[in-house]
Amino acid sequence: MTGDATQRLLVRRLLSLPSPVLRLMAGGGVVYKGGRTLDPRLQFIATQAAKLPDLTSLTVEEARRSSEEGMARLAGDPEPGVRWETVALPGPRGEIFARLYRPAQQDPQAPLMIWAHMGGGVLGSVESSHPFCTTLASAGRCAVLSVDYRLAPENRFPAGLEDILTAFRWGRDKAERFGAPPGLAAIGGDSAGGAFAAVACHDLRRAGEPQPALQVLVYPATDLASDTPSMVTYADAFPLSKHAIDWFLGHYLGPDDAPTDVRVSPLREKDLSGLAPAIVVTAGFDPLVDQGEAYARKLRAAGVPTAYRCYDSLAHGFLGMTGAVPCADVAAREIGGLVRAAFSGHLT
Repeated sequence: MTGDATQRLLVRRLLSLPSPVLRLMAGGGVVYKGGRTLDPRLQFIATQAAKLPDLTSLTVEEARRSSEEGMARLAGDPEPGVRWETVALPGPRGEIFARLYRPAQQDPQAPLMIWAHMGGGVLGSVESSHPFCTTLASAGRCAVLSVDYRLAPENRFPAGLEDILTAFRWGRDKAERFGAPPGLAAIGGDSAGGAFAAVACHDLRRAGEPQPALQVLVYPATDLASDTPSMVTYADAFPLSKHAIDWFLGHYLGPDDAPTDVRVSPLREKDLSGLAPAIVVTAGFDPLVDQGEAYARKLRAAGVPTAYRCYDSLAHGFLGMTGAVPCADVAAREIGGLVRAAFSGHLT
């Protein structure tokens, strides 16, 4: 057994202790904010993480390494019956690499899903989203193309967004090659990736192109200039705090870019009509929860079929914690089930 596997096993055994024990080890008491109670495993993980150097005190390279190592310890196992391979596609600044997932029980009528990982446009990779993408492929019975888009500050806004748009168009045009119906693709992502997926739908509409078959936005950043109550209530939340959001923005946006730009903050778009049917998912203990919910409401008000779910006891980034937090694993599988239902014409 490798060192990483040993650490992952130790974390899982520790977090399998009874909830009262974990709360006691985390300092005692229940974390209750904004009418929500934090999962005791997340409470314990947050307490341990607080002993480490703050993300914003690190260099970008150190933050990337720390993030990948931390997520690897909390990640779930790849779903059985799903195979994957690396593919390359032409991008605006050279090749874009992606990981293609194909489930054994793929539905030939299910669209290809283009997926954008989390990380504030600065961190993350196809590796950090790997376990969830296998779950999504299996539960959704669809092929998934997880994109290794360009990151800031080496490539600031809108480089990552451009890569996702490029990958969507390429995947849509090549969908039949991956066992999906010709010319049919969906788009999704979590956190910054969710923002990319949302903005991509607006950009496609502006370009006069067909909408994706579905947009899946998991704890998306839809208004980076927002000052909603959740930005205050969960300002010090783990793993995403208000201070961390400011750190991400400082690396992601250039000196002439504004967080109020609708291609950064799609909630500020005046018209959301005609966009792809949507699944919007938020986490309760997240500064972004209000803006994700607001985006779902605005989509519905514009006549866009929209399913909304909030996992009150979970925190931002829970798709990367499915190996350590059982209710995060349940949520990930439920999201896959929502995608499957939407592909079958049952979006609720």
